[in-house]
Amino acid sequence: MSPGEVRRIERWLATARLFLATAALVTIWMDPDQIRYSLWAHGLLAFYLAQSVVIILLLRRRKQSTPAFRILVHSGDVIWPVLISIFATAQGNPFFLFFVFVTAAAAYRWGLWETVGTATASVILLWIESGIFYAGLTSHLDGFFLQHHIPLLRLDITQFEPKRLFMRSISLLVMGFLLGYLAEQQKQLRAEKAVIARVLARTRVEVGLRATLQDIMGEMLAMYGANSALIASQENNSHHLFLGELRLNGTDPSEFRWLESGLSARDIYLYDDHERTAFFAAATPGGNGRLSILGLNQNGERIPHISASFLDRLGAQHKFKSLISVAFLFGREWSGRIFLFDPALTGDTEEELRFLQELVRQVGPAVYNVYLLSRLRTRAGALERARFARELHDGAVQSLIAVEMQVDVLRRQSTTNSGIVTSELGRIQGLLREEVLKLRELMQQMKSLDVDSRRLLGFIGDTVERFQRETGITARFITSVEDLKMPQPVCREIARIVQEALVNVRKHSKANQVLVRLNSIGERWQLIIEDDGAGFSFAGRLTHAELDDQGKGPLVIRERVRLIEGELTLESTPGRGSRLEVSIPQQREAAYG
Repeated sequence: MSPGEVRRIERWLATARLFLATAALVTIWMDPDQIRYSLWAHGLLAFYLAQSVVIILLLRRRKQSTPAFRILVHSGDVIWPVLISIFATAQGNPFFLFFVFVTAAAAYRWGLWETVGTATASVILLWIESGIFYAGLTSHLDGFFLQHHIPLLRLDITQFEPKRLFMRSISLLVMGFLLGYLAEQQKQLRAEKAVIARVLARTRVEVGLRATLQDIMGEMLAMYGANSALIASQENNSHHLFLGELRLNGTDPSEFRWLESGLSARDIYLYDDHERTAFFAAATPGGNGRLSILGLNQNGERIPHISASFLDRLGAQHKFKSLISVAFLFGREWSGRIFLFDPALTGDTEEELRFLQELVRQVGPAVYNVYLLSRLRTRAGALERARFARELHDGAVQSLIAVEMQVDVLRRQSTTNSGIVTSELGRIQGLLREEVLKLRELMQQMKSLDVDSRRLLGFIGDTVERFQRETGITARFITSVEDLKMPQPVCREIARIVQEALVNVRKHSKANQVLVRLNSIGERWQLIIEDDGAGFSFAGRLTHAELDDQGKGPLVIRERVRLIEGELTLESTPGRGSRLEVSIPQQREAAYG
């Protein structure tokens, strides 16, 4: 357990201890005859109550609970019920709950054997106390107290008769074993969940499938103490087999590597047995190389009879003394097995197999998602590269070919008509300038945009300034926002909207002036881009819904505004310019957190 969890458990036990001491004091106040009106019993209860308060205060002041502190507190909890129980007179000892509490505290803190040890220590102390009573020491103490006018102990030693004490001892030992067993099972479940959570944390999309398999199989090697791990997976549509291996070099795992798979690999690793999802094979001592096999089906039930023929083919490829394996299935696309060679199992083999099944069942979908996202990224990258290739082919390449042909024609006419050559060279220069701008815009789109609220205003200002410098169109950026607090996804989309709008102005508007404004009005951000160019094909003001219905306005900007749940308004006056307005709600932290 982590130090924080240990500290929380100690606080819970301290609160329970205080509640139990208070409840015992109230019980004695309601029926003082339970302790035969002994002032010594009242003093012990008051001391225990004060001790409970002090422990709570110490736990609040201390940053962590040390093992020595826990053992000291637990020792007091063991001794105290043994002392207080000697004052009870009723047949059912009201202080038996304190024995239950100290046993449950041991179960909560540790596990089976510590709890049984606590119950055994309580029994031993009770028998020692019984021997002291029957040795006559209590009579000597009462005589001494009576001589010096000190209140008598008023002990009830009838509860410490051997027959009654024997039955109480059996009850304590059975209760300790039962609580310890339950605590041990709960601790195992908690440890298994922690292991699964730790392995799940290894599945990260940003590192890719290979690195994810490296981390997960490395965890499995360390967990089971195996020498090597192998994963055999098959794509069910193409029946293509993939083999991956990770070995242990000393204490550190090697780099995960893919292996060549021959035609016989499917028969070796993916034998046709869908019922046996997990098995364990180990060499029988003195069995001349024979293997004992334990198998479980997909429901975790033991399979009575298993043939070892599939292990002969596996043993010819890998030398091992023991082997543990589990099958997996990802949707309808992938199936396969994971093999761990020479594992060092310390617990029950059947339970280890069931846990491995559960581990693969929990982690498998996360690994499959990493695979799907990696494949999606690959396809998206291919589509993006294809789009840029089309842009270059249809734009810059075609224009440069045309320029090359025109330059060749001018070279031939240069000796006869110099006036035509001069005008054509000017036109070609303008064409080249236009293609350079297109290539720069394409390069800007290819760059990954990492803009947050601290850099957004500077990025927009630089973009507008570069636009004016490259196109000759007068452009300005104005903002009334000083302290911008905007989620990064919104910042990125706003930056892309500004870039796209300026590209459209350059290509289509024939404007002389452009103004970009970013303001904060109420609970919304407002981005405005207006120019004095040709405007759109319609006159008037259209909302986002009207633009979608009529199929008008820039499609890319409409989609980007929709991504950040903003509202787009487009106002156009043909021949006099246009105004693009984007309104975005400011309370987006929860959605993009």
